[in-house]
Amino acid sequence: ENIETPLLYRKVKSGDRKSLVCDMLDRFGIVGKKDLFPNQLSGGQQQLVGIARAIVGGPKLLLADEPTGNLHSRQGDEIMAVFRELNQQGTTILQVTHSDRNAAYGNRIVHLHDGLISNQPMEQ
Repeated sequence: ENIETPLLYRKVKSGDRKSLVCDMLDRFGIVGKKDLFPNQLSGGQQQLVGIARAIVGGPKLLLADEPTGNLHSRQGDEIMAVFRELNQQGTTILQVTHSDRNAAYGNRIVHLHDGLISNQPMEQ
């Protein structure tokens, strides 16, 4: 139901909604969790559901704030691969991250320091 919500607002037909949701559950390996409530999911699983909900409708623009923050590295790599695929298909993705690894997936990197655009990455 959580993943399906954006499709309801777009008035996608029931059969198409069910198919798209099943594809997302399968894509993120959470088919077995489909009948659980959010409080029954781990933080990483909740993150995956949120990402699936964000992309199920094929957005033209995706705003992602630390999209891999609650995920282990393998799941994070999978999400970044999905983002890369979406971008290659025409979706613009604006990602906020502290991860140089995730930033490297981008076509353009903008560094901010104290709210201002900086020419240099922040030192850790």
